Amino acid sequence: MRQRKQYVCRECGLMSPRWLGRCPECGAWHTLEERTLSPISAPAPVAEGEEVVAVAALDPEGESRFATGFGELDRVLGGGLVPGSLVLIGGDPGIGKSTLALQVAARLSSRGGRVLYVSGEESSRQLALRARRLGIAPPGLYLLCTARWQRLAEAVEELCPFFVVVDSVQSIYREEIGAAPGTVTQVRECTAQLLRLAKGKGICVFLIGHVTKDGVLAGPRLLEHMVDTVLYFEGERHQSYRLLRGVKNRFGSTNEIGIFEMGPAGLTEVANPSSLFLRQGTPEPVPGAVVTATLEGNRPLLVEIQALVCPTGLTTPRRMTTGVEYNRLVMILAVLEKRLGLHLGGYDAYVNAVGGVRLTEPAADLAVALAVASSFREQVVAPELVAVGEIGLTGEIRPVAAVDKRVREAAKLGFRRMIIPAGSRIAGEQDLQVVKAATVAEAVALALY
Repeated sequence: MRQRKQYVCRECGLMSPRWLGRCPECGAWHTLEERTLSPISAPAPVAEGEEVVAVAALDPEGESRFATGFGELDRVLGGGLVPGSLVLIGGDPGIGKSTLALQVAARLSSRGGRVLYVSGEESSRQLALRARRLGIAPPGLYLLCTARWQRLAEAVEELCPFFVVVDSVQSIYREEIGAAPGTVTQVRECTAQLLRLAKGKGICVFLIGHVTKDGVLAGPRLLEHMVDTVLYFEGERHQSYRLLRGVKNRFGSTNEIGIFEMGPAGLTEVANPSSLFLRQGTPEPVPGAVVTATLEGNRPLLVEIQALVCPTGLTTPRRMTTGVEYNRLVMILAVLEKRLGLHLGGYDAYVNAVGGVRLTEPAADLAVALAVASSFREQVVAPELVAVGEIGLTGEIRPVAAVDKRVREAAKLGFRRMIIPAGSRIAGEQDLQVVKAATVAEAVALALY
């Protein structure tokens, strides 16, 4: 049978019958490579587990899980790892993906059973040095340094592990495929083989994936569709904290995050995440500092917003943000100038979220507005105050979700007063004074003294 040829984009996996200079799907130039398609073989007989089954005949009991040893990771996974699942974790280089995977493998192997760590990018000596630095030496942890899929499959057959780490999925390749490691064809085929391995043997496979310069997982988008769970490890390399966020989870919610701290002994869980994002070591309150309660998934976090407003020496005043969306700051400044009469056109405005955290939800608008007004007027906001609310263009403060969680988190950390939108409803008694404000002008009058 004559073999058919196609052109495949190495960036997005698009298939075209002819060569194109630019991929019509992802827009990349000169990424279409010629591939030879194998002829379609005869269909295989129906294997076990492929029969049609009625839903009513299925066992309704939930899937069994086992804890990883990291409560924060278990939270993001939905309660732990599921046997036979395929978990993909991505993140920037040096963020701690391999460190987390090695620590999880060590904790699981210390409970009994065998764990296999496969590295296609590091040597055994490099992994041993990292394990020594992290204080890891469990007897049930085995290392394999290879990029060949056939050797990986043989090692799984030999050891029969219950947990396998592959670092990274872009480095594994099948020799019978005429493509370089990391290409769309290799990544797709190797992931498909790992998926069959995980489901067929009930092994939990932990994949580490590279990311592009835009911060998304490298390789075909199909990779994220094939796996059961997709996690992203986020954070600034110059900051000690790391955020683990789930963007896909077939076994749980994607509204949870895990927070870790990177130290000399590896990653440790953060018991009180809000302490990372609050000002430390300043005994006296200063103008331009306001605390807000933001939601990361289902978890409330208290973050301090700092603003600095000073006269500009430029024709166009400068607006700079760190951790706060730039367009929202511009909108808030316009509202303050229009509704409160603050003449900010001749002043530079700098806004920063302490700790390097990124605030994306509009519930932080009120804290940003109060911080800017406080710095502009040189009036201090009470340090025991928390502000939450979304600001509209007319100057009103709009309600936000999960106010009860935010109030409880603020009370737990010792704050005594909280400004929330006037339309918010809170059930039961609160351990701090809750003040409602309908407009930005009203909130500024309540907060500044």
